[in-house]
Amino acid sequence: MGNYGNHKIKQITIQTLMLKRNNFKTIVEMPSVKEQYKYSELTGKIIKCAMDVHSFLGNGFQEVIYQRALEIEFQLGAINYKRELEMPIYYKGRRIGTRRVDFLVEDIISVELKAITQIEDVHLAQAINYLEAYNLEVGLLINFGERSLNFKRLTNKKYKPTPTPPES
Repeated sequence: MGNYGNHKIKQITIQTLMLKRNNFKTIVEMPSVKEQYKYSELTGKIIKCAMDVHSFLGNGFQEVIYQRALEIEFQLGAINYKRELEMPIYYKGRRIGTRRVDFLVEDIISVELKAITQIEDVHLAQAINYLEAYNLEVGLLINFGERSLNFKRLTNKKYKPTPTPPES
């Protein structure tokens, strides 16, 4: 931890990866997997799958193309997932609609995909709102639309663990 004024700053270790595609070298900075982050091993696997897709396809395709390719990578990596899972949205305990999550991985991580020129605050807010609506603790927002893969790891500060029923 470092300090900046009265704010504590977490130090993040960065690994630099070189990807070769079409005779261009792309430098991708990726946070190394840290055990203090919940589900870091699984999110690392998901990010690696996304990097493999982006390395192969590059940017410029529609979101559904990346979604189909990422599904193949999940299958090859033996990662348990549900694609386009329709999940209910509740307001004050009442169901008010549904929304499809791009991927729900291992029933604990929401993965939202984009294929846009850059992620904006509205996309982050939307992904966080979904985490809160689904009561999931961790999510990933992955953008294939930029020259280098861009991803954000999101945490739901309003997450409420569901009680585990006692064993009989």
